[in-house]
Amino acid sequence: MKQPLVIHWFRQDLRLADNPALYEASKQGTVLPIYILDNKNPGAYAMGAASRLWLHHALLSLNQSLNQKLSLYLGNPLTILLDLVKHHHIKAIFWNRCYEPWCIKRDTLIKTQLQKKGIDIQSYNGSLLWEPWHIKKEDGTPYKVFTPFYQRGCLQSPLPRKPLPTPSLICCDKKATLTVNDILPLPDWSDKIKACWPIGEANAKRRLTAFLKKGIANYKEGRNLPAKPFVSRLSPHLHFGELSPNQVWYGAKSCGDSQQIAHFCSELGWREFSYSQLYFNPTLPQKNLQTKFDRFPWHQNQKHLKAWQKGQTGIPMVDAGMRELWQTGYMHNRLRMIVGSFLVKNLLLHWHHGERWFWDCLVDADLASNSASWQWIAGCGADAAPYFRIFNPVTQGQKFDPEGEYVRKFVPELKALPNKYLFSPWEAPEALLEKAQVVLGDNYPKPIVDLKLSRQQALTAFQSLKQEAT
Repeated sequence: MKQPLVIHWFRQDLRLADNPALYEASKQGTVLPIYILDNKNPGAYAMGAASRLWLHHALLSLNQSLNQKLSLYLGNPLTILLDLVKHHHIKAIFWNRCYEPWCIKRDTLIKTQLQKKGIDIQSYNGSLLWEPWHIKKEDGTPYKVFTPFYQRGCLQSPLPRKPLPTPSLICCDKKATLTVNDILPLPDWSDKIKACWPIGEANAKRRLTAFLKKGIANYKEGRNLPAKPFVSRLSPHLHFGELSPNQVWYGAKSCGDSQQIAHFCSELGWREFSYSQLYFNPTLPQKNLQTKFDRFPWHQNQKHLKAWQKGQTGIPMVDAGMRELWQTGYMHNRLRMIVGSFLVKNLLLHWHHGERWFWDCLVDADLASNSASWQWIAGCGADAAPYFRIFNPVTQGQKFDPEGEYVRKFVPELKALPNKYLFSPWEAPEALLEKAQVVLGDNYPKPIVDLKLSRQQALTAFQSLKQEAT
C-alpha cells in the first residue's frame, strides 16, 4: 500500500537528530522535506548578510544529509504550501515552532488556511528547553528578572525532554525546485568568514564534543577571557538548529554536576529568558521595556557611529571586538558587553544602532537574544544593567586580556606596544609610540571620546531620568 505523502518544513531546525517534527513526520509516511526562504513576511527582520552566508552553507549540508532530496523555495510560505498541497496530495504538514512575533503571526495564518482545506498541521518545540508560556510566576504573569525565572521557573519545572534519535526517513524524490545558489547567492566577502566556521549538523556535534572535553571545565571564569578557548561558540549552531538546546543541555549534564556545568547551563537559561521576553513583549526589538527611556537624551553623531562600526574608535579593546565581528561574523560575549556599553554610555548613541549592526554582521544574529541583550546593556530592558554600570574598556582589557593576545590579533597596529600601554596608547610616552611605530591619528586613531568625561556625561544623562521619575 502506498504511504501518504507528508511535508516536513525545515525552518530553524536544520538537523536530522533530535528534530521532533521530522521524527513525527517520519512515522506518518513518505516525507517531502522542504525549506522556504520567506521574502514576504519578515520586514525589517529579514536575515542579515552574515546570517544568509551561514544559512547558505547550512542548507548545503542539510541537503547532503538528506541525499540531495531537500526541496528549496523562495517566496511567501502560504502560497508555496497551498500549491504543494494542491499538486502533490499532501495529507499533513509538520514543523517546529518559531517564536519571533512575525513568525507567530505568519504561522497562525498558514495553519488556519490549511486546516480549512482539511490538512493536518502539527507543530512541535524543537528550539527551546521550555515553552515560554510554561514558565510564569504563580500569578500567571511572566518573570521580569532572570534569577527567579531560571531558579524558580525553569529549574522547578519538568526537565527538558531527552534528545530524540535520528529518524528512519523515506524521502520522496526531490521536486524540481531552486538551488541554494538561487535563493542565497554568496557575497564576494564570504570566503573569509566561512573559513572561521565549520558549518552543518556534523560540525555542530563536533564543536559540542570539543567544548565538553576542553572548554567546560574552565567555563565559569574562562568564558571572560576572549583569547582563550573556553566559550562554546555554539550560538550560531543553536540559532539555525544544527544542534538543539536539549542536546547541549544533556551533553553538559553528562559531564557531571560541577559549578562549571551549572554555570554553563544557566547561560542556556539566559537564552530561554530572552525568548520569554520576546514572546511576552513582541515589540522588544523596537521599544524600551522601561518606558522612561523613551525620554533619554540620545546623541546623533554619524561620525562616532561609523568609527564604532568599523573598529576605529581609538579605544583598543572596543576596536578589537568590532573588528572580530567584521572579520569573523562573531564576537566574544565579554566584548559584546564592552562594545555595547561604549556605544550607549560613552557615545550616548541609541541601542537601536547596535542592535541593527549586530543583526547584519553576526552569524548568530537571533532576534530574541540580540534585542534582549541590547536592552540589557542600555539599562532599559528586563533585569537590566544598572545605569551606573559603565564598562571601562581599559581596565576590562587589562583584566580579561592581560597578555594582550586578543587585542594584538585584531588591532595589529599596536602589537609592538608593551602591555602597560596596549589598552590606552594615548597614555604612552612619545618615544615609546615611536619605537612601536604607532602614530596616533595616523596609523591608529586618537580616542573619539575621553573615557572619563564621557562616563560622567552618561551618568548625568541617566541620572536625569531618575530625577524626572521622582
